[in-house]
Amino acid sequence: MKQSEIKQLSTAELQEKLSETKKSYSDLKMAHTISPLDNPIQLRTVRRTVARLATELTKRDGQ
Repeated sequence: MKQSEIKQLSTAELQEKLSETKKSYSDLKMAHTISPLDNPIQLRTVRRTVARLATELTKRDGQ
């Protein structure tokens, strides 16, 4: 998910998307632990998306 897409979301949508993405990341990590993923770069991209969403939420809380 790109930063421009994230900025267009409302705060409620951001929180919902963050929880969904964290769950997705957790599931991917578990699957990777059991048997290696075909594309382990997925872990990095999902982790970075979680960080982008959390950062945008933090920015909005400060305003």
